[in-house]
Amino acid sequence: MRFKNAEPGEWVIQGLSYQLDEEYCTLRWNWPPELQAVYIHRMLDDGFHSLAGSPHLEPGNLRLYTRDEYKANNGYRDRLDGIGQITYTVYALSSDSEEMTLITQPDAANRIQFSTGKALLVYSIREKSRWLQPYKTIEIQVTAEVPVPKEVLCYVKKTGAFPLNKEDGILYPFVTDFVAGRNVLPAIEVGKNDYIRLFFTDGKKYGQLYKLVYK
Repeated sequence: MRFKNAEPGEWVIQGLSYQLDEEYCTLRWNWPPELQAVYIHRMLDDGFHSLAGSPHLEPGNLRLYTRDEYKANNGYRDRLDGIGQITYTVYALSSDSEEMTLITQPDAANRIQFSTGKALLVYSIREKSRWLQPYKTIEIQVTAEVPVPKEVLCYVKKTGAFPLNKEDGILYPFVTDFVAGRNVLPAIEVGKNDYIRLFFTDGKKYGQLYKLVYK
């Protein structure tokens, strides 16, 4: 199986759309005349995987779907079994090659991306201090609905007040991934007048996948 860019007159996919129905998604698109089958690729970005990748996909990641199946099911129906950004790409088969060749489209009209929902991340911070000691101990707990890569979150320390964002103090990365469920992080020692909050390392990117709540 190989890929090639669409050329003038080549079969291409247009009008790709989706419809959500609880835990299922239905894709629909306009079939070029005489095209009898397509290959469909699905990729879920749950924070551990990148959506940006080579079009040279392994055959096992692609599903053959015929025009007859499409008519019988009024589209392509797929179960959504994860939380994050999902991307579907529908590839037309080349009409002028005996070898299995899929058409990539520079206009990306054969690709659609949407969110399947945000996973909830709830964190709490407990402080323990001793009388007349210049330091206090901080314990951070994170409860996650799904596994979360360590790169998603950071904590920020600020003296005199709680930090308002990740630039408002000294930023520290986490060194291990978060498992689904309760995560109790190793205690850290800070100054008695230091305060800590958690933030996304990239709010625009990870804010589409997770909802961060302080409790």
